[in-house]
Parts: sequence; C-alpha cells; structure tokens
Amino acid sequence: MKLINKAIIAAAVGVALSNVAILNQAVAAEVKPAMSEKHAKAATKYRQSVFQLVRSNMGPLGGMAKGALPFDESVMQTNAVRLEQLATMMGDYLSVDTREYNVETGAKDAIWENFSDVETKVAALKTAAQGLQAALDAGDKSAYRGAIGKIGASCKSCHDDYKKD
Repeated sequence: MKLINKAIIAAAVGVALSNVAILNQAVAAEVKPAMSEKHAKAATKYRQSVFQLVRSNMGPLGGMAKGALPFDESVMQTNAVRLEQLATMMGDYLSVDTREYNVETGAKDAIWENFSDVETKVAALKTAAQGLQAALDAGDKSAYRGAIGKIGASCKSCHDDYKKD
C-alpha cells in the first residue's frame, strides 16, 4: 500500500512539474510598445517599483555578505523568496517598450533591443535566489555568502548592460 501511495504521489508531482514548465514557457514576456504616454508612464512607474522592492530585499543581504550585518537566516529566507517572486514578475514589467514617449527612466534602449538576454538575466536572478534558499534549507552556512554573491552578480550583470549610469 505504501509503495502505491508513493508511486501516485511521484506521478502527481511529475505531472505538476511538467505543467509548471509548460506554463512558464507559455507566459514568457514579449516586447510590446506602450500604447500611449499614460501607459508608458504607468509601465515605467511599475518597473521602477519592482526594482525598489528588489533593492529593499538586496540591501540586508548585501550587508550580511559584506559582514556589516550578522547572518540572519529568517531574513535571508524571506528576502530570497521575495527576490524569486519579483524575478518572476520582471519580464512583464520590463517588456513594455516606453522609448516612444517622454518618460523619465533609467533604462537603456538596449533592454527592448536585446530582450531575450534580459530574460536570461532575470532567470539567473531567480535561479540565484533559489540557490540561497537551497543553502538555507541545507543549513550550509559556508554557502550563504557565495549564494548572496550570486544574487548580487545577477543584478549587476543586468545593471551593467541595461541601466543608465
């Protein structure tokens, strides 16, 4: 009986994971132009809001990685989950091309010209956030600093290519 239950659970998990993979492919963002100045301003505001949330979650992690703050596993777990969630949303907010309208933005035009690269970098952020969660789940304190560093490196790679100075 236990073997049958384990087999059923394993099959259900397999189906769920394949559905998630299909859904992730189906909802990949594509670049679309803002439809009006109002839309461009709203899209810019939302995009900047997501990045403010990223910053608010990265700040404590960066402080911990640099040794300025003690490691706090609860904060690391919460912030890693939040960063993963924010990364999941980024494609939608970055995909609205606001270049046609006069909006104040720190985004370089290259974001919309190389959007598949942007999506790759956003996926790296999500993977890095999951890596910190995995280190925490394993209780591997020696991996915390490196896992946080990978999150920071993923942020930096996007900033270097797509954020105005």
